[in-house]
Amino acid sequence: MEKQIWKPGTVLYPVPAVMVSCGNMEQKNIITVAWTGTINTNPPMTYVSIRPERHSYELIKERGEFVINLVTKDLTYACDFCGVRSGRDVDKFTEMHLTAKKGEKVDCPIILESPVNIECKVKEIVPLGSHHMFLAEVVSVSVSEKYFDKTGKFHLNRSKPICYSHGGYFTLGEQVGSFGYSVRKKDTPKTGTKQRKRRSGKKQRQK
Repeated sequence: MEKQIWKPGTVLYPVPAVMVSCGNMEQKNIITVAWTGTINTNPPMTYVSIRPERHSYELIKERGEFVINLVTKDLTYACDFCGVRSGRDVDKFTEMHLTAKKGEKVDCPIILESPVNIECKVKEIVPLGSHHMFLAEVVSVSVSEKYFDKTGKFHLNRSKPICYSHGGYFTLGEQVGSFGYSVRKKDTPKTGTKQRKRRSGKKQRQK
């Protein structure tokens, strides 16, 4: 298989498309972010990388907190709008008819329509070049009850989450595996099961 050689660039796709809310209930904003992810389990930590010239950059830097709001298919239009319009000019919550609710552990709002709201406290700001990375600890998570089944299991897939890839928003497709399935032993018949089936078959033929 032949390969083309490209210059170095950000081609690690698909990535999450999330709406990051920041500020407080009086001065609030939403910024769309694709450069985000998990970086540690214990304590739970995440990051967002933002250009310093963005309006939300100073809000997050000043207050030291933000909320990552996961995006669903129904929220895709709002997600795109919040990425191309500046909070200096418009109130994105009002324009997109989104509900702001104060976070449990932070003063900035969560987006109530999002299925998962991840509240974060900034631990460090790392200047990288075009973007600065906000390393943050997760201090609270809010999850919509509508995506729980009767057994109490949460099904994020039912919210129709989206991802971002090379300028496009995409819903997720069918599940093709689960963690560890490549090494999981297949179910084997219990001891004696095959013998019992063979004996049962012989009796039926004799009848």
